[in-house]
Amino acid sequence: MKVLVTGVKGQLGHDVVNELVKRGHKAVGVDIEEMDITDPLSVKQVLHAEKPEAVIHCAAWTAVDDAEDEDKQAKVFLVNATGTENIAKVCKELDCKMMYISTDYVFNGEGDNFWEPDDMNRQPLNVYGQSKYEGELALEQNLTKYFIVRIAWVFGVNGRNFIKTMLNLGKNHDKLTVVCDQIGSPTYTYDLARLLVDMIETDKYGRYHATNEGICSWYEFACEIFRQAAAMGHSEYDSEHLTVEPVTADHYPSKAKRPSNSRMNKDKLTEQGFERLPAWQDAVSRYLKEIDF
Repeated sequence: MKVLVTGVKGQLGHDVVNELVKRGHKAVGVDIEEMDITDPLSVKQVLHAEKPEAVIHCAAWTAVDDAEDEDKQAKVFLVNATGTENIAKVCKELDCKMMYISTDYVFNGEGDNFWEPDDMNRQPLNVYGQSKYEGELALEQNLTKYFIVRIAWVFGVNGRNFIKTMLNLGKNHDKLTVVCDQIGSPTYTYDLARLLVDMIETDKYGRYHATNEGICSWYEFACEIFRQAAAMGHSEYDSEHLTVEPVTADHYPSKAKRPSNSRMNKDKLTEQGFERLPAWQDAVSRYLKEIDF
């Protein structure tokens, strides 16, 4: 199968292309230099030239706080909403399936329930969330052969993420404070890429949630990172050299409101016969062996 992947320079796009190639599919990875998703003509030209059987759309504006700046909001919506719509419309012309990578930020982030993939009461809590929600609508209104896959707390080899940030901070400090009242599930792009390719090989269309198994707070996530790093022989992260204390989110005010509840129900994956991702602790273990720190 020929699959075009947007955002190939990002954490997820990079791993998706590798997984496609590993399975013998023809992967066409593009970033803004090859296809500007905000330009409908660019999208039309590239997709009509490549004629993929499927598109996995990973490209997005993901700088959540910057998205709140008034002078950047038009660009955020141009990328996440209009850009997605541009791709969806050409996918419809070509009758090819499309997968859109979305986020738990399309929900209001409150309470302690698990968000359901087909819950249509989406109430984004910030500009980024609203822009991604409008991207979801672009697929729902233009296509029937689509997957919407919501993810959260992403980390991968290619790019910046929470694990790399914690390791850098822990190396240079003897005490850290990490937020303990925001709950969710980490997502390792290597594991996610495998699932996304499993899905795109089928016609089991619809909305899904996909993160590694298990839930934790950012504080618990950080503690596990340091515990495993210390167990690998990096003594600067052990409890004698580094103290980690839990704090509430109001200790770290941000321009964009963050969800306190990022729990997502993934039962639909099982119902549709897809293999769920391994436990997040296992993902952290494998990830730490892949990176230099």
